[in-house]
Amino acid sequence: MTTIDTTLGATAVDRTPARVAPVPLTRVVRVELRKMFDTRVGFWLMASLVILGVVATIGTILFAPDEELTHNTFAAAIGFPMTIVLPIIAILSITGEWSQRTGLTTFTLVPHRGRVLLAKTLSAVVVGVAAMLVALVVGVVGNVAGTAITGTELIWDLSAAQFGTIVIGSLLCLLTGTMLGMVIRSSPGALVVYFVMTLVLPTVFGILATSQPDFVDVQPWVDAELARSFLFEGPPQGEQWAQVAVTAALWLVLPALLGLRLIMRSEVK
Repeated sequence: MTTIDTTLGATAVDRTPARVAPVPLTRVVRVELRKMFDTRVGFWLMASLVILGVVATIGTILFAPDEELTHNTFAAAIGFPMTIVLPIIAILSITGEWSQRTGLTTFTLVPHRGRVLLAKTLSAVVVGVAAMLVALVVGVVGNVAGTAITGTELIWDLSAAQFGTIVIGSLLCLLTGTMLGMVIRSSPGALVVYFVMTLVLPTVFGILATSQPDFVDVQPWVDAELARSFLFEGPPQGEQWAQVAVTAALWLVLPALLGLRLIMRSEVK
């Protein structure tokens, strides 16, 4: 900015840097949502949510006993593959900045790393909630079609509370992927650790519970997969909510804080 000093008859230069408004968070979220669909991997992962939902619905109609063809059964069948795919989407959303070496560009355009990570998390949550709504609709269609094909009674046994806890459980799975992406920042490494956490650790905890009777009471407080299963089986009761909260803090919140600290302090190349 240039100003005129009338007393001295000279031109004075104001070197105060001009203020630039930060990029709105909503715009960053829209960009991150678009980036999820832009790549072939992202597109097919999104498409797989619908494809797996349809496959799960058809499989339930073909193989489930007639008396179990209820809305809750269809919702559970559709929700299971989504709890596997959604964390993968979240992992790739975070690690893509390092695996594809786009982090320098991203953090130059939006220099506040915390805003970028918040936008990535929010965009993943938007996708997760949308996927759950799609699962609900597909479950409704499957329930109507399945009972019509088999000639059984149409049963609507999925309450709003049950659907809400299913959404919470699915979002916890999704945010686990976000956390792993922040901590590891490598797509292959984060995916390996994710499958270890969801497949290997629950098996180890199950073996310990079988061989060590005293561990049975401790398992729900340290086994995140077991605690999350309470959310999918119906609204948790009293102590089960506490177990969900404790395992989420242990396996999700604390590692996420560590990952956030690492990202904020690390050099972007």
